[in-house]
Amino acid sequence: MRIDLSGRTALVTGSTQGIGQAIAAALADAGARVAVNGRSAAKVDGAIAELAADGREFIAAPGDVTTEEGAAAVLAAAGQVDVLVNNLGIFGAEEPLAITDDEWRRYFDVNVLAAVRLIRATLPGMTERGWGRILNIASDSAIVIPAEMIHYGMSKTALLAVSRGFAKAAAGTGVTVNSVLAGPTHTGGVEDFVYQLVDKDLPWDQAQREFMITHRPQSLLQRLIEPEEIANMVAYLSSPLASATTGAAVRVDGGYVDSIVP
Repeated sequence: MRIDLSGRTALVTGSTQGIGQAIAAALADAGARVAVNGRSAAKVDGAIAELAADGREFIAAPGDVTTEEGAAAVLAAAGQVDVLVNNLGIFGAEEPLAITDDEWRRYFDVNVLAAVRLIRATLPGMTERGWGRILNIASDSAIVIPAEMIHYGMSKTALLAVSRGFAKAAAGTGVTVNSVLAGPTHTGGVEDFVYQLVDKDLPWDQAQREFMITHRPQSLLQRLIEPEEIANMVAYLSSPLASATTGAAVRVDGGYVDSIVP
């Protein structure tokens, strides 16, 4: 199976680290010209320096896509977008009854509205050209709402609805819109989150094991997923090979969601 994105331009939001950076690398390896995004120009430049290798082509697209002005600047830097990966997201543990109105709004604005804003800007061009891929990085938390992250789970559930709705808006155009249900994944941010929930004095291997046993016992993988494993699925869904998959919530969750259908 050869994934070929030669001649395509991809924009991956929140791609200076973690899952986003792994997705940027995977799409570049498939031949795409990839716009790397983060709020800080210095951080974007640093990520590109880290990612740069023979044959990989990257564009610096710094900007805050949670604002209209920032999103416009990012899109101007990226140019014509053929593959949009809405990866940017925030998460964190919070006592359910202590989540303020401002926090509910912030999670919706960052995790949902930023994606909608970029879809609204890029989908018309994709449909006009008769080809495009939109991927929204969701989470197992969209389906299995964690008690300590209700606001996060809400935002990811909303993202599934956004994906399905825009897939219908793009029906018959050659553009596909899907969401990727990522399971518990090993990133720097997740390490910080794990240590919010387990003994901070534990070595990482033990802390990860304790977290999975105590807080994510449903996982069939019984370990955190590596970012590259999420990126592999995104690269496939971004390619011509996935032309018949649209409006779907595709799971890369390590068997975390206890369901035999997506």
